[in-house]
Amino acid sequence: MSAATGIGEWRTAAAWRRLLRERSIIPLLGLLGLLVAVYAVVRPGVVNADWVGVMLRASVPLAILAACQTMTMLTGGIDLSVGAVASMAGFVVASLASSRGFEFGLVAALVAALLAGLLTGIGVGIFRVHPLIMSLGVSFVVLGLANTWQILTVTSSTGVPGAFRTLGSQRIGGLIPLSFIVFVPLAALILVSLRRTGYGRMLYAIGDNPVAARLSGARSWQVLVVLYVLSALMAAVAGFLLTGLVNIASVTLADSLVLPSVAAAVIGGTSIFGGRGGYGGTMVGAVILTVISALLTALGYPEAVRQIIFGAIIVVVAAAYTRVTGQA
Repeated sequence: MSAATGIGEWRTAAAWRRLLRERSIIPLLGLLGLLVAVYAVVRPGVVNADWVGVMLRASVPLAILAACQTMTMLTGGIDLSVGAVASMAGFVVASLASSRGFEFGLVAALVAALLAGLLTGIGVGIFRVHPLIMSLGVSFVVLGLANTWQILTVTSSTGVPGAFRTLGSQRIGGLIPLSFIVFVPLAALILVSLRRTGYGRMLYAIGDNPVAARLSGARSWQVLVVLYVLSALMAAVAGFLLTGLVNIASVTLADSLVLPSVAAAVIGGTSIFGGRGGYGGTMVGAVILTVISALLTALGYPEAVRQIIFGAIIVVVAAAYTRVTGQA
């Protein structure tokens, strides 16, 4: 009788709402499995260990950019500059590697990303500019400076450094992406920081109730400045890996990943209103979007259709999570 009662409870709407609210990663994994099954039907014989390795490798840069969105969304913000910063970072290294050395280019790109993040953080944290407006403005500034740099260095650029190509595109044993050397420690650090450190708790507190966080003694502006600097540095790392993955250095390379990075965070259960979410679901969301993109490519749909679908995903999933959690 008790077993039957338990099964009946799981069939109720309240039980499903509780599952989405407290264990959102479970339905996400179910959705991922369903998408893989659909791909196997559309492209028979393609889904194997090699295909899994390709999907994981392709999802790494998106997952890192989605980490930027997850952390900023926890505070009720968003970072639309990650695409420009990622593209700029990869291009700066590629343009400087031949003339000044790979190490110099790497440091220059990270410093440039740090300055971009610092500018965004000061605007949001100190001058109280809305994160969407501030990060969008910084993205245009970064893009303009990158285009200027491209004009000045176009004759000396020799392509993507070999270290990026190896790290971004190679796989260990044909399955595990070599980029996991960077991604796994970074993901572990984010997961631990969000749940086990005072700084992570501050991010949740600012997003949940910024007034209460300020009255409790938290210096929100410092938290936000550090947040956007970290976001920019992570975007630069994603740019390095993306440059190596596609073997192209361009000032607009990562622009198309801005919307999917937001979608991955939203799919993963991070609230656009702040104060709720985590990086575990975001990682699964990034893989889901990578599989959806591959599925649309297999079906012959262009990039414009992908952007439409990603935008629709953000709207539908955000509305669903709002309804489930009762958050207005």
